[in-house]
Amino acid sequence: MISEAQFQHEIDLIIANAIREDVGDGDHSSLACIPSSAEGKAKLLVKDEGIIAGIDFAKQVFAYVDKTMKMEVLIEDGKTVKYGDIAFYVEGASQSILKAERLVLN
Repeated sequence: MISEAQFQHEIDLIIANAIREDVGDGDHSSLACIPSSAEGKAKLLVKDEGIIAGIDFAKQVFAYVDKTMKMEVLIEDGKTVKYGDIAFYVEGASQSILKAERLVLN
Protein backbone atom coordinates (compact mmCIF):
# COMPACT_ATOMS: atom_id res chain seq x y z
CA MET A 1 0.00 0.00 0.00
CA ILE A 2 1.35 3.45 -0.88
CA SER A 3 1.31 6.43 1.42
CA GLU A 4 -0.95 9.44 0.90
CA ALA A 5 2.13 11.51 -0.02
CA GLN A 6 3.23 8.97 -2.63
CA PHE A 7 -0.32 8.79 -4.01
CA GLN A 8 -0.45 12.59 -4.34
CA HIS A 9 2.96 12.56 -6.03
CA GLU A 10 1.66 10.03 -8.58
CA ILE A 11 -1.44 12.17 -9.25
CA ASP A 12 0.79 15.23 -9.74
CA LEU A 13 2.88 13.28 -12.28
CA ILE A 14 -0.25 12.29 -14.20
CA ILE A 15 -1.43 15.92 -14.25
CA ALA A 16 2.01 17.25 -15.26
CA ASN A 17 2.30 14.75 -18.12
CA ALA A 18 -1.25 15.42 -19.34
CA ILE A 19 -0.73 19.20 -19.33
CA ARG A 20 2.64 18.84 -21.07
CA GLU A 21 0.97 16.69 -23.74
CA ASP A 22 -1.93 19.13 -24.14
CA VAL A 23 -0.24 22.54 -24.11
CA GLY A 24 3.47 21.76 -24.44
CA ASP A 25 5.39 24.97 -23.91
CA GLY A 26 2.22 27.03 -23.62
CA ASP A 27 -1.24 27.69 -25.02
CA HIS A 28 -0.05 30.10 -27.70
CA SER A 29 -3.56 31.39 -28.50
CA SER A 30 -4.23 32.29 -24.86
CA LEU A 31 -0.75 33.71 -24.36
CA ALA A 32 -1.08 35.89 -27.48
CA CYS A 33 -4.66 37.08 -26.97
CA ILE A 34 -5.25 37.22 -23.22
CA PRO A 35 -3.23 39.53 -20.98
CA SER A 36 -1.47 37.75 -18.12
CA SER A 37 -3.29 40.10 -15.73
CA ALA A 38 -6.77 39.07 -17.00
CA GLU A 39 -9.00 37.39 -14.42
CA GLY A 40 -11.99 35.24 -15.27
CA LYS A 41 -14.65 32.90 -14.01
CA ALA A 42 -15.82 29.66 -15.61
CA LYS A 43 -18.45 27.08 -14.81
CA LEU A 44 -18.90 23.41 -15.58
CA LEU A 45 -22.33 23.16 -17.18
CA VAL A 46 -23.80 19.65 -17.27
CA LYS A 47 -24.98 18.65 -20.75
CA ASP A 48 -26.71 15.34 -19.95
CA GLU A 49 -28.17 13.38 -17.07
CA GLY A 50 -26.02 10.95 -15.14
CA ILE A 51 -23.72 10.60 -12.16
CA ILE A 52 -20.96 13.21 -11.84
CA ALA A 53 -17.38 12.08 -11.38
CA GLY A 54 -14.02 13.83 -11.49
CA ILE A 55 -14.77 16.85 -9.33
CA ASP A 56 -12.01 15.98 -6.86
CA PHE A 57 -9.58 15.46 -9.75
CA ALA A 58 -10.62 18.83 -11.24
CA LYS A 59 -9.75 20.48 -7.91
CA GLN A 60 -6.29 18.92 -8.08
CA VAL A 61 -5.76 20.00 -11.70
CA PHE A 62 -6.73 23.61 -11.01
CA ALA A 63 -4.52 23.69 -7.91
CA TYR A 64 -1.61 22.17 -9.82
CA VAL A 65 -1.89 24.75 -12.62
CA ASP A 66 -2.36 27.75 -10.31
CA LYS A 67 -2.64 27.56 -6.52
CA THR A 68 -4.45 30.93 -6.46
CA MET A 69 -7.50 29.68 -8.38
CA LYS A 70 -10.67 29.41 -6.31
CA MET A 71 -13.15 26.63 -6.96
CA GLU A 72 -16.73 26.60 -5.66
CA VAL A 73 -18.15 23.08 -5.88
CA LEU A 74 -21.94 22.90 -6.16
CA ILE A 75 -22.28 19.17 -6.90
CA GLU A 76 -19.95 16.57 -5.36
CA ASP A 77 -18.67 13.38 -6.99
CA GLY A 78 -21.23 10.57 -7.03
CA LYS A 79 -24.30 12.81 -7.16
CA THR A 80 -27.01 12.61 -9.81
CA VAL A 81 -26.97 15.47 -12.35
CA LYS A 82 -29.25 16.62 -15.13
CA TYR A 83 -28.97 18.87 -18.17
CA GLY A 84 -28.42 22.48 -17.12
CA ASP A 85 -26.95 21.79 -13.67
CA ILE A 86 -23.80 23.69 -12.76
CA ALA A 87 -21.28 21.39 -11.10
CA PHE A 88 -18.77 24.06 -10.10
CA TYR A 89 -17.37 27.52 -10.68
CA VAL A 90 -13.67 28.30 -10.91
CA GLU A 91 -12.21 31.78 -10.67
CA GLY A 92 -8.70 33.07 -11.26
CA ALA A 93 -6.22 34.02 -13.96
CA SER A 94 -7.87 33.51 -17.35
CA GLN A 95 -4.72 31.95 -18.81
CA SER A 96 -4.61 29.43 -15.95
CA ILE A 97 -8.28 28.50 -16.35
CA LEU A 98 -7.78 27.90 -20.06
CA LYS A 99 -4.58 25.92 -19.47
CA ALA A 100 -6.43 23.52 -17.16
CA GLU A 101 -9.71 23.44 -19.09
CA ARG A 102 -9.23 20.52 -21.49
CA LEU A 103 -7.73 18.21 -18.87
CA VAL A 104 -10.57 19.00 -16.45
CA LEU A 105 -13.23 18.42 -19.11
CA ASN A 106 -11.73 15.13 -20.23
